[in-house]
Amino acid sequence: MSAIPTLALRAVSKSFGMTVALADMTLELFPGTVHAIVGENGAGKSTMIKIMTGIYQPSSGQVEIDGAPVVLSGSKAARLRGVAAIYQEPMVFPDLDVTENIFISATDAGLILDRRSMRRRAEALIDRIGMTLDVDREARGLTLAEQQAVEIARALSQDVRVLIMDEPTASLSAHEAAELRRIARSLAASGVAVVYISHRLEEVFEIADRVTVIRDGRHISTRPVAEVTPQGMIADMVGRAVGNYFTKMPSVARDEVILSVRGLTRAGVFEDISFDLHRGEVLCMAGLIGARRTDVALSLFGVHAATAGEVRYKGQVVRMTSPAQAIALGIAYVSEDRRKLGLAMPLPIRSNISLATLAQYLSPLGLIDRRRERDTAMAYRERLNIRAPDVDMAVGVLSGGNQQKVMLAKWLAMKPDLLIVDEPTRGIDVGAKAEVHDLIRAFVRDGGTALVISSDLPEVLALGDRILVMREGRQMGIIDSARATQEGIMAVATGQSEAA
Repeated sequence: MSAIPTLALRAVSKSFGMTVALADMTLELFPGTVHAIVGENGAGKSTMIKIMTGIYQPSSGQVEIDGAPVVLSGSKAARLRGVAAIYQEPMVFPDLDVTENIFISATDAGLILDRRSMRRRAEALIDRIGMTLDVDREARGLTLAEQQAVEIARALSQDVRVLIMDEPTASLSAHEAAELRRIARSLAASGVAVVYISHRLEEVFEIADRVTVIRDGRHISTRPVAEVTPQGMIADMVGRAVGNYFTKMPSVARDEVILSVRGLTRAGVFEDISFDLHRGEVLCMAGLIGARRTDVALSLFGVHAATAGEVRYKGQVVRMTSPAQAIALGIAYVSEDRRKLGLAMPLPIRSNISLATLAQYLSPLGLIDRRRERDTAMAYRERLNIRAPDVDMAVGVLSGGNQQKVMLAKWLAMKPDLLIVDEPTRGIDVGAKAEVHDLIRAFVRDGGTALVISSDLPEVLALGDRILVMREGRQMGIIDSARATQEGIMAVATGQSEAA
């Protein structure tokens, strides 16, 4: 390992008014290494990334490149120094092809590039990261993993020396995530300093050479990964010991069937889905990206009507044609996309919690009873441990884990019998994951029923009483979680074996 870090932060602090986002942060990134950074939502990781990429300027302290102090006046200045970042949601231009997306920064700079030369370079860059991808293909049809590869190729085209990967696998299947980690290791082997930020702690132990833990904007520890244990890392992250949120709890399922689905089909999307869901049961839906699990959930919630099959809810045949109908029946749906479909980010916490039950707060004149709304929100803030000083705070400024809990509060406030939860812990830290799992478990203990969609196999095994595995719109089988393994679920999801 080189004695001089490619990039370093020296006693860097960043404040926004009275809020201290980073305090005296020190970090060293060396060439040829994968350096994982972990911390809870709100720990300061995003602020750190924005300082390293020139988006924010430090309030105090110094950024160094190759041992010399630098001022990164913006993202372009950072790119010229070889610092680039890719994020959880890839930023590609859907109407441009792969080649054009890779060299978009060059065209932005006004450079005139030869199309044939660009194409050859694009092929060489894609080949360097070990992907098979048609460089003439329009980006609109790319998978998330392929979009991430395009972003990495774009960074490589600019002679990247520090590549920051911020939650790059949060939206990927297990196979796609493994491929992206392989690419990261390959880049490190070529001399790039790779920063890897992930809430999936198992990834950290698989890929990292060094691990830095930050908490409340402060540096807590930096160690070689060989000296780190999962429980020690978690304790550093949250400042306390956290129970293993992957622990399997005893089932509280009862005999009463709440939801019975037979042959549910939506032409061209999914077909022949059949299962029974009992009161007090958690049924998890597992599968790779493209398995169409979310489409099944949306049909059950009335967003997209099924074209065939039968749904019985509490013994009565129902045809779900709208979310309003589903809500009236006592069915709630927690979307995987809290920013676009789950919450109104500019509105305060109290207004978001009352969204699904707004009629309960209306006076005869149609005015909202703000006092009742606020009382309800304060009760759920305490019950769900939503970390916010006041329920009048805008949801958009909360951490991801607290946003997730606000979204759960919104639906729990309607007191549903059936809770459909899509990717309940996507992009949130380990402490918040434990709390969300506890909320789902408490819901079913109190007599509710849950249908949980998750791409996190340890989560599926921990939460589910049974696991329905899907592949490309088809139901591959239902597995009792007592005899399920990650390898077995993956084998069924990829069509390598059948559910026993």
